[in-house]
Amino acid sequence: MQIDPKRTAILLIEFQNDFASEGGTLHDAVKGVMASNNMLQNTVELVRDARDLGITVIHAPISFKSGYTELNDTPYGILKGVVDTQSFVKDTWGAEIVPALHPQADDIIAEGKRGLCVFSSTNLDFILRSKGIETLAVAGFLTNCCVESTLRSGYEKGFNVIGLTDCTAATSEIEQQVAIEKNYPMFSRPMTKNDFLDTARGSDKAVSAGRGYAS
Repeated sequence: MQIDPKRTAILLIEFQNDFASEGGTLHDAVKGVMASNNMLQNTVELVRDARDLGITVIHAPISFKSGYTELNDTPYGILKGVVDTQSFVKDTWGAEIVPALHPQADDIIAEGKRGLCVFSSTNLDFILRSKGIETLAVAGFLTNCCVESTLRSGYEKGFNVIGLTDCTAATSEIEQQVAIEKNYPMFSRPMTKNDFLDTARGSDKAVSAGRGYAS
């Protein structure tokens, strides 16, 4: 397994107050899984250590104008839930990225997320290719929705895709389990944040020593 930190990015999907903070419109739906796998603290540690390794950090927040004029008049599925709960309204507290993961100066924000897959409505593909990124590690909400959709697209676009299993949360334990155990292996390399970081460190040391990549 090869993870060259200089050609790797971590994608953080919707770590926003409406999901990740007490009082957020959708927090009650995900807080059980968040607590059971410690996903927020895991992600904070992941990002801290990744920055030290020189891994690119990309944030992918979702937001809508008040009134959700970007969507059609009869949304359904997950986006109907967003509208019904008045979630992720632009320029509100709920749409802000949580303080623990506030973007740093060198971080990148993928602009324009309005749906599920980050590739579909943002400049993510352009960012990754222009920076020479080969490996994309994905964390965030929801495990079986936006994260899974993005993993699938990244896989089909030819990236080395990693699903960070303990840095995601769904609305139930069964959804979390099925996504990670049954779905993720079809279109990603499922890894814990520690396994991901250890592999990146090992690859980085091998390159620095002039021995090529660790196998």
